[in-house]
Amino acid sequence: MVTELPWDEKTGTLRRDLASGMMNLACQHALEAALQIKEQYPAHITAITMGPPAAQEVLREAIALGADRGIHLCDRIFAGSDTYATSSFLAKTIRKECPNYDLILCGSYTSDSETAQVGPQMAEELDVAAAAYIEKMEIFGRTLRVRRLVDNFRETLEMFFPALVTVSLENYRLRYTRLAGLESAFEDGNIISLNAGDLGITASSMAADGSRTRVRKVFMRNANKENMLLQGSAANVVNEFLNRYESRISWAIGKDIEEEKSNNE
Repeated sequence: MVTELPWDEKTGTLRRDLASGMMNLACQHALEAALQIKEQYPAHITAITMGPPAAQEVLREAIALGADRGIHLCDRIFAGSDTYATSSFLAKTIRKECPNYDLILCGSYTSDSETAQVGPQMAEELDVAAAAYIEKMEIFGRTLRVRRLVDNFRETLEMFFPALVTVSLENYRLRYTRLAGLESAFEDGNIISLNAGDLGITASSMAADGSRTRVRKVFMRNANKENMLLQGSAANVVNEFLNRYESRISWAIGKDIEEEKSNNE
């Protein structure tokens, strides 16, 4: 899990090289949506991920489930990328390897930061129609109709291909891996690896393509907890509690402490 990874205090980034390969929860729903589309229409699914070598496990899982191939972006230059850089690198990969795409499906957010920005930023980079937090999709020729729940209102939107959507967690729960898919997951040639040079990215170009975010400091906050046992009648316990913590809780409960005390006497 991301929460179990240590921080690199010098770079201000997670030590992703120590992570085991595991598909992001929200991306599981996006993959399932792609698989359901493939069951209804002639489709070719390319799964793309960016990360350390262990990230290839995610691509093999996607292929075992029904994706046709995987693309792995792996280069030290990519380490610590923020949403701007990540969306830029992914967009470059799509232009290079999937120039005739119709639909890009993304998870609604990532488990490490939950900013929900990569999908929409990638749509801007590719200059395509986009919608976020989609719970249902229908295809009519070259038109995509989507439904989503935003601010307690359910919206139905339509857009032409090519398009990009981020898939919410309400529907499209990922199916189980079938044994028949495991063999194809480990066949040679199903996964290709691309580095920064393959995408035309150099150390000097990172000024334009790289992260805009700068981490000034990373620290772990230690919380010291003290347990206290209050005994006696309910009224006495309440009064003792209010006497001890009046200054800390009066603003939170929105009540006059003295009035509360008198009510319990």
